[in-house]
Amino acid sequence: MGTSSRRHAAFLCLLIVLETFSQVSANAEGDALNALKTNLADPNNVLQDWDPTLVNPCTWLRVTCNTHNFVTRVDLGDASLSGQLVPQLGQLRHLQYLELYNNNISGVIPREIGKLKQLISLDLYLNKLRGHIPTTLGNLKRLRFLRLHHNYLSGHIPMSLTTITTLQVLDLSNNQLTGPIPVNGSFGLFTPISFANNSLEYPLPTTPSPSPLPSYNAP
Repeated sequence: MGTSSRRHAAFLCLLIVLETFSQVSANAEGDALNALKTNLADPNNVLQDWDPTLVNPCTWLRVTCNTHNFVTRVDLGDASLSGQLVPQLGQLRHLQYLELYNNNISGVIPREIGKLKQLISLDLYLNKLRGHIPTTLGNLKRLRFLRLHHNYLSGHIPMSLTTITTLQVLDLSNNQLTGPIPVNGSFGLFTPISFANNSLEYPLPTTPSPSPLPSYNAP
């Protein structure tokens, strides 16, 4: 076999490997979304076409994929869903938007969501979520929108959230959060509206120290 033939064969093998990897990843993402579907009650059948036997979930309603058939968006807001979130959501490694607002979802926020390094928007507001905000959300270094308001979340605001320099919109209002409100990092941008109707400790306003009075020597 000549050099050009060997190169051509190697190129074909690479394409096959990449295609196989893409299909395996897509199947894993389909499995993750099917795990979510299985854990949710769906009275309006918005998830009825989520068929786990398909090669990938890119044809499912309310699911958006990129050109490589990786899931980038899940839109399940205003869907009357109840039940709980699942740790398998952490397998959607290309996900940018997770929209689950205004449902009746209960339970805790899975710490595995902190694995979604491409996430831009996390909207879980207007649900019945309980427990602490996972510290792992601080790993979402591309996150711009974090809206968790109108739930039953408790505990302290994780300091790890202050390290997300891309954060533009934060709403943790109307929960049961306690402890101090962080003021460092990106949290310096947010007003009290972001934290309203909790049992949080607002930072004391800083006042400049008075200047010392000049001293005069007696004549």
